[in-house]
Amino acid sequence: MTAAVPTSTLEQWREHIETCLTQWLTPSPGPASTLEEAMRYAALGGGKRIRPILSMAAAQASGGGPDEGLVPGCAVELIHAYSLVHDDLPAMDDDALRRGKPTVHIAFDEATAVLVGDALQTLAFEQLAANDRVPTATALAMVQHLARASGRSGMAGGQAIDLSLVGETPDLAMLETMHRHKTGALIETSILLGVLASGRDVDGDLGNRLQQYGRALGLAFQVRDDLLDIEGDTDHIGKPQGSDEARNKPTYPAILGIDGAREHLQALEREAHQSLDGLGPEADTLRDLIARIVYRRH
Repeated sequence: MTAAVPTSTLEQWREHIETCLTQWLTPSPGPASTLEEAMRYAALGGGKRIRPILSMAAAQASGGGPDEGLVPGCAVELIHAYSLVHDDLPAMDDDALRRGKPTVHIAFDEATAVLVGDALQTLAFEQLAANDRVPTATALAMVQHLARASGRSGMAGGQAIDLSLVGETPDLAMLETMHRHKTGALIETSILLGVLASGRDVDGDLGNRLQQYGRALGLAFQVRDDLLDIEGDTDHIGKPQGSDEARNKPTYPAILGIDGAREHLQALEREAHQSLDGLGPEADTLRDLIARIVYRRH
């Protein structure tokens, strides 16, 4: 049985992540001070930091050090932060609460929220391209992977599918197609960027195994999210409980029932573990993260 990774280790990683993001978002003098304040509000001081942690754990599993995955992981985190700001807008999900505090368009205004998302996205690619810890060709490959995962073939495309399915009852295959794009693409790419950061080839056996892990984990993350929307409470999940049901959005419990969604979550958990079979203790953090995601309370 794999020993659990000490929580203190992951907390130390989160400290490194917060330091990196804070440095990237250091205010600069000038007329855009409100925008910069809103960017910091959106990206700092909250969130599980799952994506950068996965990048660091993937770099470690690939034979490198976890810090090698820090910059690419933080770039993915900025993309994730921008997507949340835009998802919360009235034109999208129209949410007033995120991570237990007012969403950006409530705390500031809608126009600022649009600009915050735009600016966080461009900052992510600026920092990823400037990463001097990897060869230029590797930095370019990272930019390509993240761009693909963020755009029409990934997160943005998944959000478009999501909007088109409101009020509909898709089958499981369509629901999973949506979530592989909307949620899974960034999780999978976090892992691939960690592999690249370590100097390994993402097309090799290890890259394929970790990509399979990322696919299973990305869907497991979403199934758990859907269950929490029903079973969690607002104080723990940081957003209104039952918000998906209130908007008539398609979810795993709506399609499979609560028991069916739990069984599906367990199957994805097994798939994630099986993808790591044969890897040594350097992959233990990835193994530990499965349980932390599958059984999380928020």
